[in-house]
Amino acid sequence: MTELWLIRHGVTEWNRAHRVQGMLNIALDEEGHRQAEQLAAHFREVSPQAHASYTSDLDRAHDTARPGTAQLGLPLGIEPGLRERKYGVFEGLSFPELAERFPEAADAVHHRRPDYDMMGGESLRQFQQRVVSTLTRIAAQHPDQRVLVFTHSGVIDMAYRYAMGIPVEAERRRSVPNASINRLEIDGEHWRVLGWGDVSHLAGAPAEIHPA
Repeated sequence: MTELWLIRHGVTEWNRAHRVQGMLNIALDEEGHRQAEQLAAHFREVSPQAHASYTSDLDRAHDTARPGTAQLGLPLGIEPGLRERKYGVFEGLSFPELAERFPEAADAVHHRRPDYDMMGGESLRQFQQRVVSTLTRIAAQHPDQRVLVFTHSGVIDMAYRYAMGIPVEAERRRSVPNASINRLEIDGEHWRVLGWGDVSHLAGAPAEIHPA
C-alpha cells in the first residue's frame, strides 16, 4: 500500500476574488508564499518521512512544494496529470460573470451535471478519471512508501469522492483549505481516507476560500 499526502497549493489573489483558475497559471500571493514556508517549517519539526514528491506543473502548486521538498531533500517530480480541472471558456471569470454571460452553463455547473464539459473543458467524469489514473500510477510507482503530492482543490476533492464512494454529481460537503494536508492510502483498487483538511501547521489559518 502507498500513503499519499495530498497538499493543496497556497492562497492566490484569484482565490480571494472567487475567480475561476482552472488550468490558468496563477501565482501564489504573499500569503500563499507564507503558507508554503509554514509547510516547510512543519516538515522540519515533524518529518513526514516521505520517499518521493510530485507536483502539478502549475506555479501555484510548484511554488507551494519547493520550500518543503527542499527542506526534506526530496526530488520533485512534475506531473501535469495533477493539474486542476480544465474549466474551458469559464477560466478567468468570477462566478457572477459566469452566471451573466453563460446562464445555462452556470446552471449546469451549479447542479453538477456529470457529463457537462464546460464548453471546451473537462466534465466531472473526465476530471475524476484523470485524477484516479494519475494517483493510481503514482501509488504503483511507490509501493509501501509515503509520497507528498502538491496539487489543487478539485483534484483532492475527486480523490476524496473516489475513496468514499461519493458520486461526482453529489453536493460538495468537505472543504479543502489552502495549504491543507489530506492523507489517503491506496492499496491496489482499495482507497482509504486517513485524515483530511489538516491546517494545524498554519498560523492564523484563513477561512476556506473558493475551491476553484
